[in-house]
Amino acid sequence: MPAPITKRYAPSVGFFDKTASIWFGVAGVSIVINLLMFTGPLFMLQVYDRVISSGSVPTLIVLAILALSLYCFYGLLDLLRNRVLLRTGQFVDARVSGRIFKLSTNAQLIAGQQASHMRPVRDLDVIRQFVSGPGPAALCDTPWMPVYLLVVYLFHPLLGIVATCGALVICALIALNEWLSRAPSLEASTETANRQQMVETARNNTEAINAMGMIGALQARWLDRNTEYLAKQKKAADRTTLFAVMTRTIRFILQSAILGVGAWLTIRQETSGGVMIAASIMTSRALSPIEVAIGQWRNFISARQAYARLSDLIKRVPEKAEQMELPLPTRTVSADQVSCAPIGARKPVVQGISLELFAGQAMGIIGPSGSGKSTFAKALVGILPTATGSIRLDGAELGQWNESQIGSIVGFLPQDVQLIDGTVAEVISRFDPNATSDAVIEAASLADLHDMITALPEGYNTIIGNSGYALSGGQRQRIALARALYGNPFLIVLDEPNSNLDGQGEAALTEALLEMKKKGSIIIVIAHRPSALAAVDMVLCLNEGKMQAFGPKNEVLSKVLAPVKTQGVA
Repeated sequence: MPAPITKRYAPSVGFFDKTASIWFGVAGVSIVINLLMFTGPLFMLQVYDRVISSGSVPTLIVLAILALSLYCFYGLLDLLRNRVLLRTGQFVDARVSGRIFKLSTNAQLIAGQQASHMRPVRDLDVIRQFVSGPGPAALCDTPWMPVYLLVVYLFHPLLGIVATCGALVICALIALNEWLSRAPSLEASTETANRQQMVETARNNTEAINAMGMIGALQARWLDRNTEYLAKQKKAADRTTLFAVMTRTIRFILQSAILGVGAWLTIRQETSGGVMIAASIMTSRALSPIEVAIGQWRNFISARQAYARLSDLIKRVPEKAEQMELPLPTRTVSADQVSCAPIGARKPVVQGISLELFAGQAMGIIGPSGSGKSTFAKALVGILPTATGSIRLDGAELGQWNESQIGSIVGFLPQDVQLIDGTVAEVISRFDPNATSDAVIEAASLADLHDMITALPEGYNTIIGNSGYALSGGQRQRIALARALYGNPFLIVLDEPNSNLDGQGEAALTEALLEMKKKGSIIIVIAHRPSALAAVDMVLCLNEGKMQAFGPKNEVLSKVLAPVKTQGVA
């Protein structure tokens, strides 16, 4: 029977899949831990009611050794539970971290402008920290509260009633805390993301801010935002702190009430002194997990909100399929009635584009600003989905190739050049672990970069990027060009590749494009300067998102530029 061609994957990754056995194990350990917590009350009960009354030192020694052994066993199990929870959090992180990083990288392509407030990796950190902390242990211990209260009731019904009433009051406070703290916590979380976004935006635009004297105005805006942030944080913290203090105070009152009622019952000779002390310890133990849970409430809410955000982001990603490996395209690139728009836009920016290019051809895209040139370029390389129509390479849509093949098919130079931190060789090779020196040097030579790179402090091993060696705008653009040319991709799309180049750089760009045409690549260049069109054969002119003209370069340019010249003469 032939193997299946495709393998479907669920559209989301379960954070806690394959952890059921771990949670059952934690629950089992929690049962033993809570049983061992009876050691203290029972020890006190025996000491007060048996040892003191009998004056038997050997009995005291035996009880002490037994209690010490049980406490040591309790300590080992508690340590084991904490270590298991820590490793469970790390297991969850390791299992989905790759997917979350990919979602974080593609957030802007998934959610558009909303992505500025998304921090998927940080959300995963919040979930891991909660799972690894004392919160889950407190949740496992909380169901034992009725058991402890039942034991107190067995000591004496009145003691059980007092303890139960106190526990009910504390449970009511927990419910009230959840109800009143949810909205302030969500507002505080949102304001935290807004504040962080403002910091990142300012850092990324520091040169323009300082050059044009905007720092004062932005500082005032920051202070307003920070004041709002602090107000939201204060409101959320005040709510949580209020209920934590109230719970702790009621627990202290309840412990004293149990001692008082126990003393009264002892005076009436309805219970013993040992029962009084044991009931106080048991009540304290019953309420201890609740106090821990309230202390972890903010972390729990933050983890729940992070989980909801990540789940929502994952649901936006369409189901992926592992495709059969197709042969790489070698013949044509075609667009058939393509309409597309930036993520989040309601109406297509580009409408009804149809064209076909053949191996070894180069096309320039021209048109006024806002005509959809960059949007169409992003659709060509698969960054933006098409609203209608299709873009095909050798008759197949780009999504039919595996992700591992895309790097061999597409080379892309975006309008806004960003270089990821790494060595020059790593950046040019797109961090390909199997990259060869010959392939890297070939790409650098095509972009006329080899001599410039060897002049750097450590040559191809020089660290560049935001935290690396400072490069000029032209150098960054030429390295990005070499990255786009690496591996001789079939489809090369360059968005204003000469915007930061001098005359020598533009000449090198033209030579590189001519060389890639000889190798059979299809090249698409978005241009505002005529010099970028030197190596192209065809020209597409866009106006208001529609095809105004398409054909051989000289024919289209004469048609498009003629009205402009006529108007100039008039």
